Amino acid sequence: MYPDGTRRIRITVNGIVQGVGFRPFVYRLASTRSIQGFIRNTPSGVLIEAQGAGETLDGFLMEIERHPPPLARITALETVAVSCEPCSCFEIDLSVHGHEVETLIPPDIALCESCRSELFDSRNRRFGYPFINCTDCGPRYTIVESIPYDRPFTSMKEFVLCPDCGEEYRDPLDRRFHAQPNACPACGPAVMLLDSSGNRIAADRVIREASAMLKAGKIVAVKGVGGFHLAVDARNGSAVRRLRDRKAREEKPFAVMVRDLESVRQICVVGSDEAAALRSAEAPIMLLEKRAGCPLPEIVAPGNDRLGVMLPYSPLHALLLEEVPDMVVMTSANCSDEPVLHDDADAVRRLGGIADAFLVHNRPILQKCDDSVAIHLSGALRLVRRSRGYVPAPVLLDEDGPPLLATGGELKNTLCLLHGRNAILSQHLGDMKNFETWQFFTAAARHLQELFRTSPELVVHDLHPGYLTTRWASMQPLPLLGVQHHHAHLAACLAENGERSPVIGLLLDGTGYGPDGTIWGGEVLIGDCAGVERFASLEAMPLPGGDAAILEPWRAALGYLYRSCPEIPDLPFLRDVMSGEVTELLVRNLYCPETSSCGRLFDVVAAVAGLRNRVFYEGQSAVELMQAADGRLGSGRFSCGVEMRNGRLVMLVAPLVRDVASAVGEGMPQGEISRRFHRTLCDMLLDITRRASSVAGIRTVALSGGVFQNSLLFETLVAEFQASGYRVLTHMAVPCNDGGLSLGQAVIGREYLKGRYKGVIDNG
Repeated sequence: MYPDGTRRIRITVNGIVQGVGFRPFVYRLASTRSIQGFIRNTPSGVLIEAQGAGETLDGFLMEIERHPPPLARITALETVAVSCEPCSCFEIDLSVHGHEVETLIPPDIALCESCRSELFDSRNRRFGYPFINCTDCGPRYTIVESIPYDRPFTSMKEFVLCPDCGEEYRDPLDRRFHAQPNACPACGPAVMLLDSSGNRIAADRVIREASAMLKAGKIVAVKGVGGFHLAVDARNGSAVRRLRDRKAREEKPFAVMVRDLESVRQICVVGSDEAAALRSAEAPIMLLEKRAGCPLPEIVAPGNDRLGVMLPYSPLHALLLEEVPDMVVMTSANCSDEPVLHDDADAVRRLGGIADAFLVHNRPILQKCDDSVAIHLSGALRLVRRSRGYVPAPVLLDEDGPPLLATGGELKNTLCLLHGRNAILSQHLGDMKNFETWQFFTAAARHLQELFRTSPELVVHDLHPGYLTTRWASMQPLPLLGVQHHHAHLAACLAENGERSPVIGLLLDGTGYGPDGTIWGGEVLIGDCAGVERFASLEAMPLPGGDAAILEPWRAALGYLYRSCPEIPDLPFLRDVMSGEVTELLVRNLYCPETSSCGRLFDVVAAVAGLRNRVFYEGQSAVELMQAADGRLGSGRFSCGVEMRNGRLVMLVAPLVRDVASAVGEGMPQGEISRRFHRTLCDMLLDITRRASSVAGIRTVALSGGVFQNSLLFETLVAEFQASGYRVLTHMAVPCNDGGLSLGQAVIGREYLKGRYKGVIDNG
């Protein structure tokens, strides 16, 4: 410290502090306070040395901690006193490259209001430019090759800044200072329109021509931020039907991109929190309730009372929808069950028989990234799919530890890299059923490790021996840990809530491999990330044909009836199916794995009630059964019960199935069957939780698993648990479905490396 009280401190900042305007923010802060020193990006974060009067430095540091730029996220800030040096100003230094990586890459950020204003200002030099951006918006993760996040390490490295853009880029007082994707029509990427064969279409105004094609009922493949979409006019039912036919997507709902919030209100009910999410920097697809008399054709989201809606989150999208039409189906451009396409030539080759034209650009997408999906339930925004806008922002853990990699599950796959206190989940990778997803998975695993320069000490995988993720894990030259599926679900919920104490976990989903070789899915576990006890489960039932019964729920329904009833009742849903062949499997007990799955129970009730014999997308039966209830629970209920079997409580399913069959035979309406079923299931879960609480002395319950995407079940249970004095832990930061599974596997892996892991105890 100098005699006049001047001192110098070195500040190390970790988190999302690169690519979000952090350096110019600190520069302006220092300049207004007459502080000398420097700031620079490094692979381990942002390094600041600040010199000035003591009180001034204290205020400077407090402002950084309390009021950083809106898109910055500080996860750690450390200061140390250093010797004063002769200096006269505050400077922004060049980035330093090294080996250790502690900083984080920001997610892709939706178009900000300042850039939107310039985009439609005819006096601005970026008027109508589809790649306008600044430090507050634009692509980030999808264009990055490596850290530090500087232009030479992004897909913008081939675009040399023109004098005007270069001046902005170098000016610390400009909002485009070190905005790595900075560009303009003179020096940046450009759009092109191609026909279905990939030949360039001559057009003076490319985006206007693409809009005209959409208005004419054409299908246009649009290259966006993280990949291609297939787009059609959402108001044109015949165009939507043509897209369904060409893509072989018979009934799964399509997402819709809508010009502005006022237009969204024409088709959906929009609450204030939902509106805020639509306009947020993350800009997810929001699952909104359809408005009565919604003008869009039913074929956009058949049999569904919700609609997936997003606002234009890139300048290209904003320009496309500024013309007509104002509502466009925007569905991921891929072949069935494959990852989203992101390469121009590959898109033309694979989509040539689907798209009539391709709206492309010459800015490479280095990391393909599908849209995120969210829903607002029980007073909070909850992610259904975590991808663009959120990845690779970490889930911050409450404890440091060794690095490891978790491989997720088979469906809705994500990876999770633990790096210090940061749980870094990959983007949504998809269902591990084909070679293309396998390639995407392996590339994502490699990229995460290279990007953060981390070598895992352990690879964690699901217990199922047949999963491709398990096979990939076994190929790695690293120690392995297999983790039970539902324990991972519970651990994911605990991790994102920062909970370390034991809880009662209700884990409800479709499929999870059990240590006993059966298919779990309706589980009550008591414990924490280190270990759990299987306190109770739904009654195990036969699943004739295994996976075939998932696609054709009537098979599962026949299996449940066979086990539950003295004789299989003659019900309408069995009259046009091959029930005799399936009954033979049941009689001979061939290809009939046992399952305690709650997801299959929904399928069974939907099939018996005559709602759905065959599904065209995951969870379709459950969705339609929930919607039949029309948002209400029944006052009556079906039979149920609890028995102790081999040291474990079993929630009986057979009485419920018998009652549902009788109700159908007596002509009970499907809506009333659904309402009674939901009421019965809620009561069953409330009762088993009270029993667990009485035994374990625990008053905290955690809800996880894909079944909790059911808004009626989820909101009822949360409200009734809270009314009964329970503390309820739920998912918000990661999906409750298998998209959050890798996070749970990862934190369990940490417990294993620290010698705390006890696994799953099943007394049954």
